[in-house]
Amino acid sequence: MSSNTYKMPGKTTTQSGGVFKLIDRFLRIDESLAQVIHVRFLPQILFISALCVIYIGNRHYAEKKIRAISTLESEVEDLRADYTTLKAEYKFASKQSEVAKQARELGLEESKHPPFKIIVNTE
Repeated sequence: MSSNTYKMPGKTTTQSGGVFKLIDRFLRIDESLAQVIHVRFLPQILFISALCVIYIGNRHYAEKKIRAISTLESEVEDLRADYTTLKAEYKFASKQSEVAKQARELGLEESKHPPFKIIVNTE
């Protein structure tokens, strides 16, 4: 078996090795995997993995926002259609002939005589 060439001379194995010693203790990487993935590349691999997780999260967030925007656009389109329909009905109901029909149902009649001005003499 070959010796560890990355070990710093003068350091003992009882000293704290930091994050990578903890990773090695919990993951129990065997020698064949350790030869393929060198420990010196582990920070770069972890950095790229973190970037991938951030990228995936950003993509999900963007797709969620796009779905929300499309539902809001359809709601706005429905509300715009309702607005134009109600506006047309209001304009039709406010015509003089329609107002006369509604007043007739209440028992009111349209005046046959035009209005006249009452003039009071102050003398």
